[in-house]
Amino acid sequence: MTRTLPENFLFGAATAAYQIEGAAFDDGRTASIWDAFARVPGAVINADNGDVACDHYNRYPQDVALMKQLGLQTYRFSTSWSRVRPDGGAVNEKGVDFYKRLVDELLANDIVPWLTLYHWDMPQALEEKGGWTSRETVDRFLEYAGTMHDALGDRVHYWTTLNEPWCSSFLSYTAGIHAPGRMDIGDGMLAAHHLLLAHGKTVQALRGRDPKLDLGITLNLTVADPADAQAPADLDAARRIDGQFNRWFLDPVFRGVYPDDIIRDFRKVDSAAVARWEQAVLPGDLAAISTPLDALGVNYYHGEMVSGTAPEQEPAGGDAPTERKTRSPYPAADGIHWVERGLARTSMGWEVQPEGLTRLLKRVSDEYAGGVPLYVTENGAAYDDVREGDRVADDERRTFLVDHVAAIADAIDAGVDVRGFFYWSLLDNYEWAWGYEKRFGIVRVEYDTQERVVKDSGLEYARIIAARAV
Repeated sequence: MTRTLPENFLFGAATAAYQIEGAAFDDGRTASIWDAFARVPGAVINADNGDVACDHYNRYPQDVALMKQLGLQTYRFSTSWSRVRPDGGAVNEKGVDFYKRLVDELLANDIVPWLTLYHWDMPQALEEKGGWTSRETVDRFLEYAGTMHDALGDRVHYWTTLNEPWCSSFLSYTAGIHAPGRMDIGDGMLAAHHLLLAHGKTVQALRGRDPKLDLGITLNLTVADPADAQAPADLDAARRIDGQFNRWFLDPVFRGVYPDDIIRDFRKVDSAAVARWEQAVLPGDLAAISTPLDALGVNYYHGEMVSGTAPEQEPAGGDAPTERKTRSPYPAADGIHWVERGLARTSMGWEVQPEGLTRLLKRVSDEYAGGVPLYVTENGAAYDDVREGDRVADDERRTFLVDHVAAIADAIDAGVDVRGFFYWSLLDNYEWAWGYEKRFGIVRVEYDTQERVVKDSGLEYARIIAARAV
């Protein structure tokens, strides 16, 4: 059955600065936490780093031409804090000029620029002063956000403050899996709060500058299902995953509170960490964090089924690819087990569950967003596709794309106000702790030559966009 998408629905693709730009130390850019983390032994598969990545810094006109070829209506990209305000200090005009050129190129090709201020590349110098565990970092972020608005506020309408703060707090400061690689429950809680505070204050500041801007945040969210909906232990396991992954961010952003049940869970695990966090949540913080939004970005890759009873065999996951010591990103995960349910998996080990996206969008709309429009700001899959001549026949990714766009159409048919979809990612790129071993792109990148080849999934996406139907 052919499904038609609304006329106002935006089709796009997304990337992140550190994953594609390269030019890591060119034109005044200094080290980010990812430049430092990638050089820690064992932190990244094959000790890869983003020094060159896709060389987008030098090849952006070619990449914008590819976007035009695919028919993209919008492009979601992040700006590099370390390029714009190196070491968190004075403005680097050469870094700012790069983003001016990029935005001008996009507009010249009738592609709407969608700017994300933070996709995990904090200046390393700020991390050495406390990073996101320090309240002062919020002030530095506001300076950086103001710099970007000074440069692009007249040409960029859509602004996202943060990408996936769960990753840049608990995965980064508690689990040690992402930069800066800390492993402390209290640090993760502090980082999460200060990230959200930076978000709220940035929305206030940018709206004060220009009330016509479209301002939002992007959260990565999941669907946590109990293995047995009648089993109290399984229901509790699903509650804890939902609380730590979804509600720890949705509740303060939309309701101005943190979820009481998860605070209690955290307190059972580490009461001192909770005490540190409670001292950091000052009067007025939650009012700022819950400043009304113009858009909510939803990133969805997979759901999960969990149980409070250990299965015979735990399914393989893709969150910690290295042998370096890490810990769970869920502080209150004791006794939670992930259940194998026979779904297809990507090369990241993630289940393929399109209907979960429909359920997630309906839940977020019904319980949180109210009248705030939703955008699927990331959705995609890594597969071990192989180039054959001038073709990359990535049938699994093509099917993944079609099925998830259809899942969005299902949500729209159910009354959810979803206004756009950004495939992750435009290009194969540096996949964080996985280095270059995982390919998410609808465009293949040959890293030794920087040649770009549109995959079959990219051709399929171009057909979807042209027809506005799937």
